[in-house]
Amino acid sequence: MSGFIVEKVLNNNVVIATHPSYGEVVSIGKGIGFNRKKGEELSPQLFDKTFVLKDVKEQESYKKLLPQIDQNLQAAIIESIHLINDRVSGKLNEHIHVGLTDHLLFALQRVSQGMTIKNPFLKETITLYPFEHDIAVDVIDLIQDKTGIGLPQGEIGFITLHIHSAIANKDLSEVNQHSQLIYHLIQVVEEQLGVRINKESIDYSRLVRHLRFMVDRVLAGEKVDEPEKIALLLKEEYPLCYNISWKLIKIMQRKLGKPVCDAEAVYLTMHIQRLQKKIK
Repeated sequence: MSGFIVEKVLNNNVVIATHPSYGEVVSIGKGIGFNRKKGEELSPQLFDKTFVLKDVKEQESYKKLLPQIDQNLQAAIIESIHLINDRVSGKLNEHIHVGLTDHLLFALQRVSQGMTIKNPFLKETITLYPFEHDIAVDVIDLIQDKTGIGLPQGEIGFITLHIHSAIANKDLSEVNQHSQLIYHLIQVVEEQLGVRINKESIDYSRLVRHLRFMVDRVLAGEKVDEPEKIALLLKEEYPLCYNISWKLIKIMQRKLGKPVCDAEAVYLTMHIQRLQKKIK
């Protein structure tokens, strides 16, 4: 017994159902609404291929999107979310159904009208979230295979952020804020060193990833050990890099509203110095 009883069929892919524990839910799955009748119980076998929206706000948002979506496109998006779900080990935040559906809907509309939106942070996004990026590439391929519409490279970056948001259980706005903070910190490094950093270099990738995990540590209140002797040595040997690292720390503290431990300056200085050394 699944406990899910059909209340109303919205289309071939979406059914309103009721459940004794969850109340009214929106059940989403390719073909789930086909030939369904009110009062019918949804078979348990369906639920490895079906998503259930339990949050009322998400339900309403999804229902508002439905009239705008061609059923074939909707089926392709549902398949894409299944692909993402199959590739991750944890549970996806259910907002991905609204967020990614909405994003893909308008992305496909823009492309069909000959419009494209540039993504100036694509390289950083790939570096920040390589696992999610690999999945996003497969989503783009699946969408093209099912709809015949090829989405531009920049869209991979936006889809990557949606996937990371669902995996990390963070609001997309929060993910965007933290990503923008890292982009800004990289720009500060470039300004202070007076160079354009080679974004294909391994040292650049290491700095971007270091900043990402530094943001995560600050938000979690985690501290790193401070090697005092190294701190003194770096301050004397590489004063420019050491000062830049403190500029970054102050920006991070202001943007995140949380303290950053002094020891972070040591590790940041080493990353910046490695970049400076390659530039000279």
